[in-house]
Amino acid sequence: MNFNTEKPIYLQIVDVISDRILSRDLKGGDRIPSVREYGADIGVNPNTMVRSYEKLTADGIIYNKRGIGYFVSDDALETVLEAQRKDFIEKEVPAIRQRLQLLGLDSSVFNN
Repeated sequence: MNFNTEKPIYLQIVDVISDRILSRDLKGGDRIPSVREYGADIGVNPNTMVRSYEKLTADGIIYNKRGIGYFVSDDALETVLEAQRKDFIEKEVPAIRQRLQLLGLDSSVFNN
């Protein structure tokens, strides 16, 4: 996995797992690799993976069955969609609007 230096690695891992949920590659109830397995697969320290899994768990995207492993929450897709839509509207839409204004365009360009 190639990592971006602009964003913490653990958050990039969260993004990759979230994207896999959005693409329906991972579905509610699916087991995901253990911290050690996933870390070894992508060449990341287990502590970084723990931070990623803790964030995903805190966000309600995955859950831990003690002694069995981590699983995708049944409502993970809705949770990820809601969070990413909010992030898009708050961060990307304003930048798009500003760029449209700078270029002298309006929203009608999206109707083509």
